[in-house]
Amino acid sequence: MTLNVLFSARPERWDEYQGPLNHALQKAGLVVNLQPEMAPDLVDYIVFAPNGPITDFSQFPRLKATLSLWAGVESIVTNPTLKVPLARMVDSGLSEGMVEWVTGHVLRHHLGMDGQICGQDGNWLPVVPPLARNRSVGLLGLGQLGTACARALAGLNFPVMAWSRRPQTLAGIDTHNGSAGLAQVLAQSEILILLLPLTDGTENILNAENLSLMPKGAFVINPGRGQLIDDAALIAALDTGQIAHATLDVFRQEPLPADHPYWPHPSVTVTPHIASETRPDTASEAIAENIRRCETGEKMKFLVDRTTGY
Repeated sequence: MTLNVLFSARPERWDEYQGPLNHALQKAGLVVNLQPEMAPDLVDYIVFAPNGPITDFSQFPRLKATLSLWAGVESIVTNPTLKVPLARMVDSGLSEGMVEWVTGHVLRHHLGMDGQICGQDGNWLPVVPPLARNRSVGLLGLGQLGTACARALAGLNFPVMAWSRRPQTLAGIDTHNGSAGLAQVLAQSEILILLLPLTDGTENILNAENLSLMPKGAFVINPGRGQLIDDAALIAALDTGQIAHATLDVFRQEPLPADHPYWPHPSVTVTPHIASETRPDTASEAIAENIRRCETGEKMKFLVDRTTGY
C-alpha cells in the first residue's frame, strides 16, 4: 500500500529534503508518495514545519500523525485542530550540532579566549584559567539535547549541575528539580546553559531575581529559546557586572532587529540561531523510522505530551 506523505514547510526546505527523505523512506521499506502539495483527503502523514502553510489540521480526515521538523513544538502543540499524535524532531545530527556549539562556547568562556583573541595589543598579560574540574557548569533542561550536552561537559571534567522541572537522574551529573533545586543550581553556576522547552512555566525563568542568585561574573549561554530570558533583566545584570558575558543564539524576535540593544553591547555575543540545525539526512531517517513504527503498530518515538507542552 502506498502512503501519502505531505511535506509542509517553506519551499526551499522541499528542495533540501526531497532527496534525503525519499531515500530514508525507501530504506525503511515504505512505499510512499511524498509531495509538497496534495489533496487533503489523501494525506496519511504530514512532515511539518511551523513556518509552512498549514495551520488547520481538521481538513485532513485520514491523517495518522504529524512529524515535526523542529525540536521545539510550542507553536503547534496548542493548536486545537491537531488531534493526531505529534512527534518532535530528535535526531543524531541535532544532538551532535548542539553539543559542539555548547561545548565550544563553554570552553571559550572557561579559557578566556575572548581576551586573547581580541587583545592583540602588544601587552603580555598571562592569565591562567582554572582547570575544568574547578569550574562549575549549570544546565537548565535535561531533554535529549540537554542530556547530550551534560554528558559531553562532564566528559571534559567540568562538574555539571542540571535542573529539570521533573525529577531525573543521570550518571555523573548532579541533578535537581523544583524551586529549591533551581536556586541551588543557579547559586553555583559559573557558566549557565539554557536548554529548556518554552512553556508557561519556563518563560522568563532567567529573570532579575534568578540572575541575582548566580555567582558574580558568571556567564550565560542560551541556545534554547529566546523567551527563557527576561532581556531587560539580563542587560541590567551585564551592565552591573553580575553577569560577565552572555552568548545568545535564540531571541524573542528573529532575525534579531538591527536596533536591538544586544547587538552593540560589549558583553553580549549574538549568533544567528545556528547552535543546532536540523540536518536533512539524519532528520529524514528519524521521520522515516517513526512512520515505519506507526504503520507496524509500534509506539512512535518522541511523542509530545500535550499536558506538559513537550
